[in-house]
Amino acid sequence: MKQIMRTIIWICLVIAVASPLKAQLRLPGLFDSHMVIQQNATVPIWGWAQPLQEVVINVSWDTTTVRTKAANTTFWKTSLKSPAAGGPHTITITAGHDMMKLEDVMSGEVWICSGQSNMEWSMAAAGDGKTLVDQINDTGIRLFHVPKSAANTPQNRGEGSWTLCNSDGVRGFSAVGYFFGKKLNGELNVPIGLINASWGGTPAEVWLPSEDVNDSEDLKAAAAKQIDDKPWCPSRPGVVFNAMINPLIPFRIAGALWYQGEANTVAPYTYKALMETLIKDWREEFLFDFPFYYVQIAPFSGYGEVEKGTLIREQEVKMLQIPKTGMVVVSDLVDNVKDIHPQYKKPVGERLANLALADTYGKKGIDYQFPLYTSMKAEKKKIRIMFQHAEGGLYSRGGGPTEFMIAGEDHKFYPANAKIDGGAVIVWAKEVEHPVAVRFGWMNGSIPNLFNKAGLPVSSFRTDDWPIAVD
Repeated sequence: MKQIMRTIIWICLVIAVASPLKAQLRLPGLFDSHMVIQQNATVPIWGWAQPLQEVVINVSWDTTTVRTKAANTTFWKTSLKSPAAGGPHTITITAGHDMMKLEDVMSGEVWICSGQSNMEWSMAAAGDGKTLVDQINDTGIRLFHVPKSAANTPQNRGEGSWTLCNSDGVRGFSAVGYFFGKKLNGELNVPIGLINASWGGTPAEVWLPSEDVNDSEDLKAAAAKQIDDKPWCPSRPGVVFNAMINPLIPFRIAGALWYQGEANTVAPYTYKALMETLIKDWREEFLFDFPFYYVQIAPFSGYGEVEKGTLIREQEVKMLQIPKTGMVVVSDLVDNVKDIHPQYKKPVGERLANLALADTYGKKGIDYQFPLYTSMKAEKKKIRIMFQHAEGGLYSRGGGPTEFMIAGEDHKFYPANAKIDGGAVIVWAKEVEHPVAVRFGWMNGSIPNLFNKAGLPVSSFRTDDWPIAVD
């Protein structure tokens, strides 16, 4: 009987000692079965084990064994050399008696999709998504949805899991992100991994470290105007970055998609500087100078009498000065200017995909450059407006060009006549004898009808820099 008791006690002691060891090997939520890793790259991988414990990683695509050791804080980090696009592969991680095996791992192209509600807008809610959801089964696409979360300090492990891109997995996923990934997968014929980290209503300040905002007096002052007590989202700088972006760092990605700006209309003039800071920080954190492509916010009449939405669009055009960025214009895709959420997301995602295919992946023959204002020239009582990306000429839908205004030295704008002249537009109004400035698509809810020959809309613009008070 005593021998039996000793045996039982010994077994209990072994279990008590072994159990913590087994539970100690952990990975961030991002490393999971069904994941996609960036192809032909050095891919960081990290996690936690027992203090000073050796961690051994084996992959199925070659015979290399990667070894590292956990610090006394339990954290370990190393990197893998990923193969060319394909799969499925396995990644096996061993630490002591503990082992984790990631299965059905694909190598391909990984993109982060971030922003506020128009990026978050799900396939089940989108006008051109909900009718497709039940038929979707895209084996070449994998989805990682980051749950909404905020924190006062940077978080490490993160939440979420990779899912297959079937009707169940895609139903609550970003529609813009899905349609982007669908086109990329079809054109490149490689696996696509999409990481959706978006939250409706959030100002951009929440998506970068708080110190990046507070170190600039201008950004700090603008951020103070954003902070409120919305019941559906946080607004303090850094809190969403801490919980939703930091756990992803420094995973290797191909690039980032961004659809945000509506929540920053209270302080539009610092938006370009704010986004330049965000892009610079993300690139440094992810250890890669990745492309950053974004959607210019859509026309919406609900911003009030001041053109706050248009001023954000103006700032977004200026963001093109930031290296390796690109913008798509969606003013022609709005079904209701009284709704801040255009219902149709497929053409938005596909325009972003065309931008990536041409600019990142070097695909030829893709029309992806939107016409932008470059300069003006006074011609007696008229002004000639010149554009880039209008080499094949411009055209207007449903009659002559609309949404032009013109002003003289008194700064008073009048609705203007406009005539297309090849890749330029001539603008005039009988009320203005000596015109000095032109504005186009300048109302918050303006939906202009001017396009280049590729059918891409001209962005709103102004030729003047006259002050517009927003407070």
